[in-house]
Amino acid sequence: MLWIKALHIIFVISWFAGLFYLPRLFVNHAMAEDAATRARLQLMERKLLRFMTPLAVLALLFGGWTWAYYDFYAGAGWRWMHAKLLLVGMLVGYHGWCWQLYRGFAADSNRHSHVWFRWFNEFPVLVLAAVVILVVVKPF
Repeated sequence: MLWIKALHIIFVISWFAGLFYLPRLFVNHAMAEDAATRARLQLMERKLLRFMTPLAVLALLFGGWTWAYYDFYAGAGWRWMHAKLLLVGMLVGYHGWCWQLYRGFAADSNRHSHVWFRWFNEFPVLVLAAVVILVVVKPF
């Protein structure tokens, strides 16, 4: 079971690397003024999304496996886990929103400023902090 938990943590860290970096690319893309820079950033965004999406799926699969083991076999019924799962659901929605934003850039129809993307970039940091506190401290 420790291998499954370790793989979950590895894939979560890898997924978060993408969630932290992609909005930074969006910031640069929103500021780009020439077509060559926008094209290069669009390519980077697409490649990152295509790489980080399977990482998200693997993080969710191994997390689900870990949860099923501890919930069903160890007899634990943790209330903090419900809060964590809500936050994970929000991250999945954020990931989907990143896909939509990417499509907006690809269609040359982005409506957000670089300042908006700078704020947008902070969400996964806040969620990560909350999830770590929930898992380590188990406040309820």
